Amino acid sequence: MGREEILRSYLEQCLFPQNDVLHCAVSGGADSSALLILASMTGKEVIAHHVDHGLRLSGDAERDLVRGLANKVGARFEAKVLSISDGSNLEARLRDARYEVLPPDVLTGHTADDQAETILMNLMRGGGPDGLAGMTHHRHPIITLRRSDTEAVCEASDWVPFQDPSNQDPRFHRNRVRRELIPLMNRLAQRDVVPLLNRAGKIAEADSAFMKTLAEQIDVTDARALSEAPNPLAQRAVRAWLSEKHPPDLASVERVLQVARGEVLGTEIPGGRSIRRTNGKLRMETSSKEHGLPKENG
Repeated sequence: MGREEILRSYLEQCLFPQNDVLHCAVSGGADSSALLILASMTGKEVIAHHVDHGLRLSGDAERDLVRGLANKVGARFEAKVLSISDGSNLEARLRDARYEVLPPDVLTGHTADDQAETILMNLMRGGGPDGLAGMTHHRHPIITLRRSDTEAVCEASDWVPFQDPSNQDPRFHRNRVRRELIPLMNRLAQRDVVPLLNRAGKIAEADSAFMKTLAEQIDVTDARALSEAPNPLAQRAVRAWLSEKHPPDLASVERVLQVARGEVLGTEIPGGRSIRRTNGKLRMETSSKEHGLPKENG
């Protein structure tokens, strides 16, 4: 099989969106490089977005490498330079800072291996069905490929990707899942567990989507409707109502359901908010910083 046929075979496994412009986050590693290479084969306009977090002296070289790949595949190139200080919670801070400067519809080079890691990390955090579902394909078009596949894409394209030293840093939770937990699971199962975890994720994603549709039919402010709904649906409806940047904890969801059932008159929830029940209706109140008075949110 020739190089073009190899690349086409991988492209056929991808799930690129129908957008007129494909925005690709490209760090320079094999996964994101493969994303850019395959995106350029769709015939759409492609823009490579590179973010330098300002943590490594090699930042300029990494940026030039990605620019070179963009030129090679005929993609536009845009770069952002940040100034992130090292320290605690670095992994999350880097992710948040990166997504703040990237387009909202940016595509990433997460693979099936990343999906397996994400599912395990979510489970270790106590995530439920949504956590087991992992990442959806909408922003991750090469999520069906393995890391060995992305390396093969780079090789077929005569491209040598950047080897990110942060992938060896044990401070990052994902790295330990990748290098310690999954190999241990492979040995215990005596097989490659990545396809198994991905399969479980797809089942959970379908179940979660169905449950979400049912939960959206519940008027979460109607105390009677909420208290009479099956508990898994009621919990999901409340969770969607309370969610801000992150979903609420289970204890907060249960306290809101106690209000709906009339077991308590009201409850406080994180974010300076409270839930009250009046004439069979639930309302959310937030504290006004200017006047110290509650402010209602429908």
